[in-house]
Amino acid sequence: MSVAAALDVDSGVSEAGVTAKAPFAPISLGRLVCVSATPQLLAISDLHVGHAENRPIVEGLQPGHPGDWLIVAGDVAETTPDIQWALSLLKSRFDTVIWVPGNHELWTTTKDPVQLRGVRRYKHLVEMCRRLGVLTPEDEFPVWTGDGGPVRIAPLFALYDYTFRPEGATNKEESLAIAHEAGIVCTDEYFLIPDPYPSIDAWCHARVAETERRLAACDPDVPLVLVNHWPLVRQPTRVLRYPEFAQWCGTELSADWHTRFNTAAVVYGHLHIPRHTEYDGVPFEEVSLGYPREWKPRGLPAKLLKPVLPVRVAP
Repeated sequence: MSVAAALDVDSGVSEAGVTAKAPFAPISLGRLVCVSATPQLLAISDLHVGHAENRPIVEGLQPGHPGDWLIVAGDVAETTPDIQWALSLLKSRFDTVIWVPGNHELWTTTKDPVQLRGVRRYKHLVEMCRRLGVLTPEDEFPVWTGDGGPVRIAPLFALYDYTFRPEGATNKEESLAIAHEAGIVCTDEYFLIPDPYPSIDAWCHARVAETERRLAACDPDVPLVLVNHWPLVRQPTRVLRYPEFAQWCGTELSADWHTRFNTAAVVYGHLHIPRHTEYDGVPFEEVSLGYPREWKPRGLPAKLLKPVLPVRVAP
C-alpha cells in the first residue's frame, strides 16, 4: 500500500478479515433501537459522520428506554461542526452521553473552521461537550446504577506512543521507518499536531500519568468500565492485516490497567473490527461502526448500540 493510499487513517486496519461474533444483516434503520424494559448502558464508536452514508445511521440511533446511557468512544468526525452535530443529536435522545476523543477529532485540517491544535483543540472540544451536557475525560467519573451496576464509567484519553511495534523494531524511529517502507502511514502523522508537546508520545505519557492518578483515586469497591478510543492492550491489534499500523493503536503503559484496577469491562474502538474478546477474564468490547466501505458489504450488526452491562458470558 502506498503512503497516499494509507492517508485514509484506518485503511488496512479493518481489512484484517476478522468476523465479528454478533450477527450481521442488511441495513435497516428501524433495527438500530435496542428496546428494553429497563435502562441500558450502551456503547458505539467510530461514527465518522463526515461520510455522508454514516449520517442517516447516526440519525437513526434511538434509546430503547428513556434512561439509557450512551458511550461514544471516539472518532465521531474530523471537523468541529460535524462533531457538535452528532453529539448534540445524541444528547437530545439519551439520558447521559459520555464521549472520549479519538485521533480523528484531534486532527487540524483546512476543512475545519476551528484551527486550534493539540491540547488547545482538545480543551475546545471538552468545553463544547460541556455546553452540550456531554461528559468527557475531564469530568467526574459518573456511576451507573442500572442493570449490572453500580459501576463507575471512566472515560479515558490515553493516546498512543508507538510501542506496539512491528517485528524487528526496537524503538520508535525503527518502527516508523518500517511503516514508511511498507507504505503504511497513519494520517495522524500529518494532521494530529501535539502542541505544546514535542511529540504525540510525549503527550501520551502525560495523559497516562494523569489517567493513572485518577484511576488510583477511585473507590476500589466500585467496579470500573474503562472507555478509551485506542485498545488498552496490544492483543486486539494482532489480527491487523498490516501489523505496521499497530504502533498508532495504543501504548504498552496501559497493558495492566484492566487487572490493576477493579474493572468490569473495557470499551474501545479505532480498529474498525467490532467484536467481543476477553483478556485476564475481563470483557473487552470493540464497538465501532466504521466507514461505509466496511459496513456496507456485511450489513449492520443486529445491535449496533452494544449493551455493555450486564456483561455477556463468552460462548
